[in-house]
Amino acid sequence: MEQPDSIIHQPVRLKIMAALKPLPPDDPLEFVRLKAIVGATEGNLGAHITTLEEAGYVCVQKDFVAKRPRTRVAITPQGRRAFDAYVDYLREIIGSTATS
Repeated sequence: MEQPDSIIHQPVRLKIMAALKPLPPDDPLEFVRLKAIVGATEGNLGAHITTLEEAGYVCVQKDFVAKRPRTRVAITPQGRRAFDAYVDYLREIIGSTATS
């Protein structure tokens, strides 16, 4: 990878992906919890999640619990591959600067 993935490279989206990656497949994280982890406002987080969803990196699940809306976000297989490639890209940079 010559350039970092521009979708993931943005700091808030990188935090979202990093928070979702360790979870088991199809194990979503609630929006409220993700908001606390990332430290973003609801609107900002929602916009970044939409960008990741449009790229196919996350899927958003909306339902109700006791008549209250709930939004959950999970990383997709494509998102896992993209995040792994991004981490590999960073490791290449670190490796090349360590040997320079």
